[in-house]
Amino acid sequence: MIAGSALGVIATMFAIAPLWSQVPEPPATTPPGNQQQGATADQPQFKQEELDQMLAPIALYPDALLSQVFMAATYPLEIVEADRWAKAHKDLQGDALAKELEQEKWDPSVKSLVNFPPVLELLSSKLDWTQKLGDAFLGQQKQVMDTVQKLRAKAKANGKLESDQNQKVTVEEGGSEQLVVIESADPQVIYVPTYDPVVVYGPWWYPAYPPYPYYPPGYAARAFAIGVAWGYAWGHCDWHHCDVNINVNRNVTVNTHIDRNAYSNSHGNLKGGQGNWQHDAGHRGGVAYRDGATAQKFGGVSSNQASKARDAYRGRADAGRAEPNRGAAPREAAAPKSSSTSGSAPGSTVGTGSHGGALSGSNGSGAATRAASARGHASRGGGRR
Repeated sequence: MIAGSALGVIATMFAIAPLWSQVPEPPATTPPGNQQQGATADQPQFKQEELDQMLAPIALYPDALLSQVFMAATYPLEIVEADRWAKAHKDLQGDALAKELEQEKWDPSVKSLVNFPPVLELLSSKLDWTQKLGDAFLGQQKQVMDTVQKLRAKAKANGKLESDQNQKVTVEEGGSEQLVVIESADPQVIYVPTYDPVVVYGPWWYPAYPPYPYYPPGYAARAFAIGVAWGYAWGHCDWHHCDVNINVNRNVTVNTHIDRNAYSNSHGNLKGGQGNWQHDAGHRGGVAYRDGATAQKFGGVSSNQASKARDAYRGRADAGRAEPNRGAAPREAAAPKSSSTSGSAPGSTVGTGSHGGALSGSNGSGAATRAASARGHASRGGGRR
């Protein structure tokens, strides 16, 4: 856990912590060769400084919760739906909650976060960050998990990540590296820490990419007793292989209303309900993927393709608005340009009467035009008299 001496500092800093909207936008990451293509080019992979920035607020989550956040972030629209659902059903408990939740078609990782309303709300309200996190996990999974380990090592070396009554912090050998594992001290309770990244990790090493202040002022660390939603928490971080392992029989006693066989059968990669996590594009809800390779892998569209589709649609829509009124009377659509009209004095008003333009109803005849001109001349003469 974050050391006790740091908690007071963190609590103080929360009172003055900037909101997400005040974090400066990182510099553009478009490669020089793609500058002409602009928004239509595939977005490049996240740079290391961007990964540090987006992962800093959650790297110290316990492994069980962090794995759920990683998976759920790849389904941003379902996160929004689950957050709204949780707020509308906040009075449901026990079997009633379990039965209602099982009726929803969201991915199990999304359902598991219903157990943590503040976390679900933050992921839903900061959707841009959530989608970036999901895109990074889809396209750069190993680098994402390596970054978490780097951040944890920094926090531990800084004396801000230690075991206590809320969590157990252990170090495992991982080849030439040491892997920091964070588990709940009590299997029935999940502790969600809050911290200021600059305090925990030390002076930030990428000034142009400051860490996101993930928690708004007043948000406090909390310990959550696991509930029925946690029955869907089937993920486990495998730091040695940079994978998330799935076991649909995990937490089987937490919620007996889950049709685990249905979930197991819907994922062909699972054998006996176990296997490495794979993204299910069916839960993506049409959200574009960051790049073409990821889109092709999961049978979706990339942000590049979505951008081109939007531009094409707008072009057709604009062209449709510019089309002449094909139902208008032929004489109005093909009204001749008379010399008297084209010769009007600058600033003169033509056709302000209730019957339309000066030529309206005249069939463009010269006699009618001369008559209108004569009336105007007489009127001006009368005005002088």
